Amino acid sequence: MKKILAALTLLLCFSGFAQNKNDKTLLWRISGNGLQAPSYIFGTIHMICADDIQLSDSLTRAIGNADGVYLELDMDNMFEMMGAVRKMKMRGDTTLSDLLAPADYELVKTFFKNKGGMLPFSMLETMKPMLAASTLMEASADCDNAQAMEQLVMKEAKRNGKGIKGLETMGYQLSIFDSIPYKLQAEQLAAFIKTHGSAEDSKKEMAELEQAYRSQDLAKMEQLTLEEDMGIARFTDLLLYNRNQNWAVKMKEIMPGKSLVFAVGAGHLPGDKGVLNLLRKLGYKVEPVANKMDKRKTAEL
Repeated sequence: MKKILAALTLLLCFSGFAQNKNDKTLLWRISGNGLQAPSYIFGTIHMICADDIQLSDSLTRAIGNADGVYLELDMDNMFEMMGAVRKMKMRGDTTLSDLLAPADYELVKTFFKNKGGMLPFSMLETMKPMLAASTLMEASADCDNAQAMEQLVMKEAKRNGKGIKGLETMGYQLSIFDSIPYKLQAEQLAAFIKTHGSAEDSKKEMAELEQAYRSQDLAKMEQLTLEEDMGIARFTDLLLYNRNQNWAVKMKEIMPGKSLVFAVGAGHLPGDKGVLNLLRKLGYKVEPVANKMDKRKTAEL
């Protein structure tokens, strides 16, 4: 199920974000505005080679001291995850062959069959096209052990006996893709494959995104995403901004009296309508925290 989230990393368009070169970090402290203890927000990536990622001492300590951890979704809720499978499909028994010209359909079909993957094309062609596109991310990883950063956060939370919850439900997240015409999604998927369908192109783009993430360079991640928005920039409110606003409001409701760690896609953090700025507008002090990936070094919280 974690692959569903990859679509929101690769396909979203960010608003402008000026990142201070000294503030290259994925971890931010939230304080003030009546909070008795700080909370933290961390930017994740939904698929990266496992050898390239580890939790920093700062983030590990924040989780250890927290009263709870929030992800975009409660990925530990198997009942919700299982129930969401049917919501991945397009409504009305629609398939890609209903949405694409014959030549484009054959192009997409051949591409996915040649790519291989965990899901057969017979299943992919009934999925909402943007969700089918999300599976391209795993196929583009230049390793055999790709995983989601959220998995490491969950593992650390469980190790410390911390409860895990979600800022939104899987059902809500999947419903977003019903608000974007299926035909447009399918046509943009075909167009993307035509222009970026080679294995070399896909791996190069994935490598650039991973390097920007490892460098904790939100501005660079923004730039890369702007270059590859698959033509759906007009739906940014649905995919990004509305959700950011919902999360900021919910965070304000649940932070008082607690110290929490929030882990959401890094693309939700920057920009005027990003979560960091929205929290500032709500009266909180939001500061960068050193997030050293080398576990031999520690960073003070």
